[in-house]
Amino acid sequence: MTLAHDVAGDGSALLLLHSTVCDRRMWDPQLPALAGAGFRAVRCDLRGYGDSPVPAEPYSDAEDVAELLDTLGADRVALVAASGGGRVALEVAARWPSRVSALALLCTAMAGHEPSAELRAFGEREDALLEAGDADAATELNVRTWLTPDATEQTREAVRAMQRHAFMVQLAAPDVAPIRAEYDLGAITAPTLLVSGARDLVDFGQIATRLAAELPDARHIELPWAGHLPSIERPDEVNEILLDFLRVDS
Repeated sequence: MTLAHDVAGDGSALLLLHSTVCDRRMWDPQLPALAGAGFRAVRCDLRGYGDSPVPAEPYSDAEDVAELLDTLGADRVALVAASGGGRVALEVAARWPSRVSALALLCTAMAGHEPSAELRAFGEREDALLEAGDADAATELNVRTWLTPDATEQTREAVRAMQRHAFMVQLAAPDVAPIRAEYDLGAITAPTLLVSGARDLVDFGQIATRLAAELPDARHIELPWAGHLPSIERPDEVNEILLDFLRVDS
């Protein structure tokens, strides 16, 4: 299955992978800036998000992404990814290092990370609400957790719509487990930018700090104002950070 996607601009290929709180619409503020800077910017919906259906059999997000790159004829690509999309980007960059020219990760998740008590409590509360059939309350929990109090109501409504849609699609489908592949983060060769938010859950700053120390060519920026979704809350500021990095490393 080819992931739902759209393309803007011409030039070097760049793929945007969304947070699992959102879908590809989260990149609305980034797409014009990246296309205008000379990139062929592609954004896709991972399975069970946006316009990509839930799979009927075991699947791999990373292999879906590799298949999408093949479909697009993109032998080499820069990856920009947020949160759960960052976990997918790390796997792609580790399994197919020659295909990734640069890696920009915003508040990224990481396979194997031991969650903090706060993150575990969030997951348990979300699960309980969904098991009780209260997707609206689970959606509001996500909006409160992942956006700062400074977020505009327009931003909150955008995240609310994306998260609730994902819940509705996923809850209506059979539960299918993803395929967990073995890979070594030490295989990553792409220059890497790690962005975290000082107002996010501690887990994501910890992950960024660890990856900055472990990856061969990586640097970490912590944004003092940011929560978990900085590209949505202050897009112009994040666009500038991304373009500064990508222009150097593309």
